[in-house]
Amino acid sequence: MTEFRATAGPTDSITDIAGLSVGCAHDAAARSGVTVLIPDQPVAMGVDVRGGGPGTRDTDALDPTCMVEKVHGLVLAGGSVFGLAAADGVTCALSARGIGLQISPHAVPVVPSAILFDLANGGDKNWGDTPPYRALGIEAAQSAGSTVECGPSGAGFGATAGTQRGGLGTASLTLPDGTMVAALVAVNSFGSAVGGGPPEHGVVNLPKLGFAGANTTIAAVATNVDIDKAGCTRLALMAQDGFARALRPIHTPFDGDTVFALSTGVHAPDLDKGVAMAVLGTLAADCIVRAIEKAVAASNI
Repeated sequence: MTEFRATAGPTDSITDIAGLSVGCAHDAAARSGVTVLIPDQPVAMGVDVRGGGPGTRDTDALDPTCMVEKVHGLVLAGGSVFGLAAADGVTCALSARGIGLQISPHAVPVVPSAILFDLANGGDKNWGDTPPYRALGIEAAQSAGSTVECGPSGAGFGATAGTQRGGLGTASLTLPDGTMVAALVAVNSFGSAVGGGPPEHGVVNLPKLGFAGANTTIAAVATNVDIDKAGCTRLALMAQDGFARALRPIHTPFDGDTVFALSTGVHAPDLDKGVAMAVLGTLAADCIVRAIEKAVAASNI
């Protein structure tokens, strides 16, 4: 038997992976916010969507059969469909820096995004025809750095997890050979955070009523291992299992659960490709679980 034993990275966050920055912004009155992940260099990315009511942008471009090979940023946002405007702000902010595909007078960034539903959390959503998300996206992009605050922050500012407060969480794991995996999660689940061990079999508790798309947990997992879009898609798929370990029920008609996976591509472990993916996917799911636990714990102190 071969054992791979990982330990938490220096800050136990997704920015432990060199070349990744995270920015958060929120509107306290609206009880909603935006989280942005920006790589120093374009990265390969894949996605896995399992919830029954997802809200996403530019995820089709992440299909391994599509032409776009690398992306320039990622947005996780509250606000349901209104939150998709956050990617507009991030796209413009990156383009102004010259970041993106050089195919026109303006750089054209590829910035996939996903949203969660926090419109019924009691915040002031009386924004008329000017929702705050485009501005929040720009603010988050401009503030991106190495510090990630767990709890009511960014996309998790107004989130709930079952009957508890949700939030933003992050975690990282590293192997002795330098392989790194990390996660960033905005927890806004229909189901409750499990905690304390597995639930009783055959018992289903529905913690809150809702309608399709009115919840959603969204996440990004990252690795420094050099994998392509197909590998990133497999990594996202395996990482989704972390949702099932930490939240119950999960992937319901009331959720839009989505996981993105990205690779900075700077590390090549001395492992068979299939073995490497098995290790990466398992560690990614572990990171998802720990990030969810940290998010909920920090929001319910």
